[in-house]
Amino acid sequence: MIVNSIYNENCIDTMSRMDENFVDMVITSPPYDDLRTYKGYSFDFEPIAEALFRVLAPGGVLVWVVGDATKDGSESGTSFRQALHFMSIGFKLHDTMIYMKDNPPPVGGDKRYYQAFEYMFVFSKGAPKTFNPIVEERRNKWNDNRTVRKRPVTRNKAGVFTERTVKIEGMVKLQNVWNYVVSGGSVAEEMFAHEHPAIFPEALCRDHIISWSNEGDLIYDPFMGSGTTAKVAYALGRQYIGSEISEEYCDLIKRRLQAVQNRVDDD
Repeated sequence: MIVNSIYNENCIDTMSRMDENFVDMVITSPPYDDLRTYKGYSFDFEPIAEALFRVLAPGGVLVWVVGDATKDGSESGTSFRQALHFMSIGFKLHDTMIYMKDNPPPVGGDKRYYQAFEYMFVFSKGAPKTFNPIVEERRNKWNDNRTVRKRPVTRNKAGVFTERTVKIEGMVKLQNVWNYVVSGGSVAEEMFAHEHPAIFPEALCRDHIISWSNEGDLIYDPFMGSGTTAKVAYALGRQYIGSEISEEYCDLIKRRLQAVQNRVDDD
């Protein structure tokens, strides 16, 4: 395999040429249900899941960004079935995270609330070998000058809380619901990237790659789409490999990569 390359083919074909434990991290948003046409292509989930487990290195993380279509008054539940299958073949469900859309279009039907999020399932092959937590500043909500406070943090089977001293001010890890603006061309720097019908935010991809990998690691996206994973991995000093079955989208990826490479070279 040639790293820092995009392969115009089915991801099963790409992964068949990878050695076992070849990639350090996978992040992708597959074409779930039939919410988009994706040039008429579809994918066979179970063999892809098994191939992903084979090529991911021990301690590696797979981030699977997915949602569900609503048909005949019911959500499909595809996301949950996929998560359970990943677990059945050996992945650990390390975290169920939420991708919250700050300003989603008002879609959801007359008798349900507007859909405003997708799942970000974080699977691991064993215990994650890398975690670089993203932090934010949290200010003291109390009126005095205390920066620590005893508070209940866990509860046992009998319903009894235990306490420990926790910091309530300063830099703390993010919670597992991440918010991103999703309209007005905000999900990608290059407006031409929106030629793809469903791109996930560059910021989302960046935050996960920072969290679960280190510089020099190899990141794989089996459904490269518009090239967000490759672009962000390159900008963050990681290596990448992508599979994309559409030749048209491969051309789009090349344009995005050229744009980010030009910016990095200028810096």
